[in-house]
Amino acid sequence: MSRTVLAIDIGSTKICAIIAEIANDNSISITGAGTTRAQGLKKGSITNIELASRSIKTAVEDAKRVAGTSVSRAIVSISGAYTKSLNSNGIVNIQSKEISFEEIKRVMHTSLYNANIPNEYEVLHALPFNFKVDDQDYIEDPLGMNASRLEVETHIITTQKSNLNNLKKAVRGAGVEVENIVLNSYASAIATLNDDERELGAAVIDMGGNTSNIAIYSGNSIRYNEYLGVGSNHVTSDLSMALHTPLNVADQVKLKYGSLLTPSNDLIELPIIGDEETTHEVSLEVVHNVIFARVEETLMILAQFIEKSGLKDQIGAGVVLTGGFSRMEGIRDLAIATFGSLPVRLAKPQEMNGLFDSLRGPEYASAIGLIMYAAYPYTPYEINVNKQVRHANEQMNENISVDLSDTTENLTASTPAAKEEKEPKMINLEEAKSKKSDEAGSLSKFWNWATQLF
Repeated sequence: MSRTVLAIDIGSTKICAIIAEIANDNSISITGAGTTRAQGLKKGSITNIELASRSIKTAVEDAKRVAGTSVSRAIVSISGAYTKSLNSNGIVNIQSKEISFEEIKRVMHTSLYNANIPNEYEVLHALPFNFKVDDQDYIEDPLGMNASRLEVETHIITTQKSNLNNLKKAVRGAGVEVENIVLNSYASAIATLNDDERELGAAVIDMGGNTSNIAIYSGNSIRYNEYLGVGSNHVTSDLSMALHTPLNVADQVKLKYGSLLTPSNDLIELPIIGDEETTHEVSLEVVHNVIFARVEETLMILAQFIEKSGLKDQIGAGVVLTGGFSRMEGIRDLAIATFGSLPVRLAKPQEMNGLFDSLRGPEYASAIGLIMYAAYPYTPYEINVNKQVRHANEQMNENISVDLSDTTENLTASTPAAKEEKEPKMINLEEAKSKKSDEAGSLSKFWNWATQLF
């Protein structure tokens, strides 16, 4: 039976809502879409909940009208602003000598438990990039392997709880419940990278209106992500100041004459800011120089991010540019010169059934990526914002959430009453592994499990 999915990409300049039908074989068919100008947002973060809710509601209602269906839950993108990333690791012993899905969940949650995450931050994604079975490194999928010990290295992306809660409030204000939240650069990578690029390693740069987000993929997992609060609107601001013309006129100049290729000496007439009835002549060479300076500076900072990541030698597939800013004529040539030896390509979202012509541009990569993320896990294992472990070979509705607070309470409980109170949960965990276990056996196994976990 197919399911209906609503994806809401909340960007700095636009909000895009897409409705799609996902079949049992995970094939996607887009049925509706709506786009509106973003209000109540600055650099990808909510600054006015009421205005943001109004913009989200407009986009969602437009998508519902086109699709002819009603959806009350959505998967939503979140900006890389105010996110922090860290790497962690976990290790567990395998008593049964065969790695099951339970052991993989256990070692991933152990890596989360070992991570030093500040109280004001919430986990967005925990992405394992290296499984180690006994002494063997970089196991692609440890499921079913014989081993006595399982280790994992995990890249954990966190965001401020206040930022997360404000996003949820804005979406709820539009009459939609938040089902899942995905980092926008992660979604862009899903929509633009092919299997070879994911395996070889690639840096995906989503260049938007007010922000540029970078995610470095290596070994089928995100290894590094960073955020830069600069986008195409900054080019508009630079042109407005340099040419002494209103912002709306500067934006038209950027769209019509914006190019990073050889400048022209032609002159154009522009109104003067504050006195729009008076015009003055401006050389297109000046326009070119202003745009070139801003774009070059932006790309140089992004190149520094790649150097800082320490993963430059693992980016075999090079740099992938997407987002509305990547439409700038000549940006690929400038990027090749800036990133040195790394190959560069411009990327649009992957093709799929029902993809409207209006959604085929690079500015919709993040929105399409959200739909693809909802259809199928794009890493072998992952802990999402709901603390669920997603697994490429399992049905998503079978994922079980593990509450670390419960586990900690179990470990610290010392009174008989406390043990008795937790006993039903212990039995359930063991029954999930073996229905033949009796009550005493289940309790014993749980304590072994807890001892290995911590």
